[in-house]
Amino acid sequence: MNTEYSSLPRRSLLRAASAMALGSTVPGLAFSQAKGDTAQAQWPDKPVHIYVAGPAGGSADVVARALSDQINRTAKQPFIVEPKPGAAGVIAVNDLLQAPVDPYTLMVGVSSIVSEIPHIVKMRHDTRKAIMPLAELARGGIVLVAAPDLPVKSLKDVIALSKSSKQGLSYASYSPGTMSHVAGLILGQASGARLEHVAYKGSTAGLNDVMGSHIPLMFDGLATSLPFIQSGKIRAIAITSPQRSPLLPDVPTFQELGFPQLTYTGWMGLWCNSALPAEKQLMIQKLVHQAMDAPAFKTVLGNAGFESGTHRDSPSLRTELLADYDRVGKVLQGVDVRI
Repeated sequence: MNTEYSSLPRRSLLRAASAMALGSTVPGLAFSQAKGDTAQAQWPDKPVHIYVAGPAGGSADVVARALSDQINRTAKQPFIVEPKPGAAGVIAVNDLLQAPVDPYTLMVGVSSIVSEIPHIVKMRHDTRKAIMPLAELARGGIVLVAAPDLPVKSLKDVIALSKSSKQGLSYASYSPGTMSHVAGLILGQASGARLEHVAYKGSTAGLNDVMGSHIPLMFDGLATSLPFIQSGKIRAIAITSPQRSPLLPDVPTFQELGFPQLTYTGWMGLWCNSALPAEKQLMIQKLVHQAMDAPAFKTVLGNAGFESGTHRDSPSLRTELLADYDRVGKVLQGVDVRI
């Protein structure tokens, strides 16, 4: 028996049943439904935690802070950004899925957390099913950069230099399993370049070693490498986006250089636990899309080398992720890269 109703006197129950039959409202019962509607309308009524699948200062962190800064201008409760670096974003995913299933714990991370990383990194959860993309916050390609004293000026030079050495050339990635890693594999397969992967925990450490000439090459996100390219501390060789970046108009695309298989634009997304009810997912999407439309948000992204995301819904984002997962799987067939 429902204990909420069993505690009412019999006459009250009869009156309630009669009122319901007549289509009327029973004050005590209507309050419960109204309370639920009010709670949803007032979200957030406590701080919202945004886990970042990457280190502080990385591309995901830049996007997460731009989003939280925009939302915090109008929200009654703060959106708190919490970087969780390590294990190619797996730590952030695990923490998201261990948190209560509610709209107060979310995650910002790159699309490769579903499309690429599971092929290479052993994961506790199947991210194709366990997490849901709520919004495409920003899009961007990655750029191949070289150490300042590396004797190359073009991609052709990089390929030739790698072939001329028995050891080849090492290239850094900001995390194993990401496009930063996979791009080097694709370039090696397509060109015959001898490239040896070295994984780093985030862009900062890898870029420091490239600037210090401890490692010759790196595939990195434009947001983190752009300041060092502009200051001349590293040299940009080529970019994976379909068109040249307006921030680096002299840097060619891989497609221009004859490598269309390296045309790639990943996106940075806001994610939740897939078990979160659909109405709450839509509630979050509405607020986030409003923030994405703000000129200030778009300016921050543009200055960091990102394109603004679109208002695509979760099903279309998920369809793209699954297609990319299959595509990357075919690229990696026969390559022993699982860690």
